[in-house]
Amino acid sequence: MEPIEVVITVLRVWVGVVMLAHGVNHARKLAGTAKWFGSVGFKAPRRQAQVSAFGELAIGLSLILGVLTTFGAFGVVAVMTVAFWSIHRFAGFFVFHRPDEGYEYVVTLALAAVVVATVGPGPLSIDAVLGVADELDGWTGLAVAVGGVLAAAGQLSLTWREPGD
Repeated sequence: MEPIEVVITVLRVWVGVVMLAHGVNHARKLAGTAKWFGSVGFKAPRRQAQVSAFGELAIGLSLILGVLTTFGAFGVVAVMTVAFWSIHRFAGFFVFHRPDEGYEYVVTLALAAVVVATVGPGPLSIDAVLGVADELDGWTGLAVAVGGVLAAAGQLSLTWREPGD
C-alpha cells in the first residue's frame, strides 16, 4: 500500500469512530439528548434525537467499513453543518472559549469527511472490494460531500429556530 492509502484509511476509520461514538452516546441518553435538542431550538426534539442517533450510527459504520463511503462523508458534512449553524458558530473558533462549543471541531470533522470523499476510501474498504470506490471519489465525491451543506440547510429550515424566536 502507498502512504496515502494508509493515511486515508486511518482518517476514514477515525472519523467513523468519532461519529459512531456520538451516535452511541445519543442513543444511550435519548431522553437527555431530546431535552437538549429542544433547549437549543429544534422542533420535535425527540424525533430529532432519534434521527441524530440513528444517523450518526449509520454514518460511523459506513466510514469504518468503507461502504458507500462518499455518502457517509455526505452525512458527516450534513451533521457538522447543522451543529455549526445551530450551536457552534455562536461560541467562536476555539473549543475552550466555552466548553465543548467552539466550531474548530465540527469544521475539522466536516473537512476531513470532504477529503475522504474526494480521495476515496482506500483499498481496505468494502467500496474497494466491490469496485465502486473509483466511481464515487474525485469530483463526484467532492460534489456529494459538499451537498451535505444543502441537506443541512434543508433540515435547519424545516426543524430549527434560534432559541428565543
